[in-house]
Amino acid sequence: RRERQRFVDKNGRCNVQHGNLGGESSRYLTDLFTTLVDLKWRWNLLIFLLTYTVAWLVMASMWWGIAYLRGDLHRAHDDTYSPCVANVYNFPSAFLFFIETEATIGYGYRYITERCPEGIVLFLFQSLLGSIVDAFLIGCMFIKMSQPKKRAETLMFSHAAVISQRDGKLCLMFRVGNLRNSHMVSAQIRCKLIKSRQTPEGEFLPLDQCELDVGFGTGADQLFLVSPLTICHEINSKSPFFCLSQRSLRSEQFEIVVILEGIVETTGMTCQARTSYTEDEVLWGHRFLPVMSLEDGFFHVDYSQFHSTFEVPTPPYSVKE
Repeated sequence: RRERQRFVDKNGRCNVQHGNLGGESSRYLTDLFTTLVDLKWRWNLLIFLLTYTVAWLVMASMWWGIAYLRGDLHRAHDDTYSPCVANVYNFPSAFLFFIETEATIGYGYRYITERCPEGIVLFLFQSLLGSIVDAFLIGCMFIKMSQPKKRAETLMFSHAAVISQRDGKLCLMFRVGNLRNSHMVSAQIRCKLIKSRQTPEGEFLPLDQCELDVGFGTGADQLFLVSPLTICHEINSKSPFFCLSQRSLRSEQFEIVVILEGIVETTGMTCQARTSYTEDEVLWGHRFLPVMSLEDGFFHVDYSQFHSTFEVPTPPYSVKE
């Protein structure tokens, strides 16, 4: 079957783009901090470099302008003259003075004299502006680096979901695993069925979302994700797959979105991992191969078999049938 457009990719990226915002695009500038954090790294680094470069050049130009207007540049080597900033001869020396002041290096060769009130005011303005720019940009970079998005890369989902019998009941199952030794605290899993449908009133819903029960009532959705787990959705009269059979599966068109959330143990931040399964990735009459084995004093997980399945006898009929 030809590959169709997915709502959520296997890596968790949502294939939704917002367009024609009109005047609503100004909302991104209202929440500028979040907008910068959401940008890609290359744009963050470009804004970071441009902001500091422009700020440095502007402030250095202001120091050079004060020296130029006072005539300090022409009398810088006159020992009897008291300039605004000592030993500032040209723009490079004004730029170096600004960097020494901003970075609190203080080599002692260039300094403000007491006969320059405009220089003192500019120094106070530079200190306040520099603190604001540093807090904003460095805070933005720190938040972006500490985001737990990359933690989701070590949370695995099986490539395919399976339908087979468990405890005498037909179930839809898939497997999740955690590659790191650090645990996901309060891990919880949810499933959404994305499928188009038409209401009795004739309204067409192209991406209708329906919840799949993966153990809300029993607490099975709360995971202790130390070893790979098989998540099970029981197909019963309340399930959207109540009328699904092996034959009708070939003509169905749906997508199952899986959302795994938890708190990263090492950082205490909330992490979310996503994936999806289309109807082509649901295998009827299959079961996952075991990956756990008991070794000398510990349990061994063989991740080479994580995605592997094998066929088992399963009735080809729906639960309704």
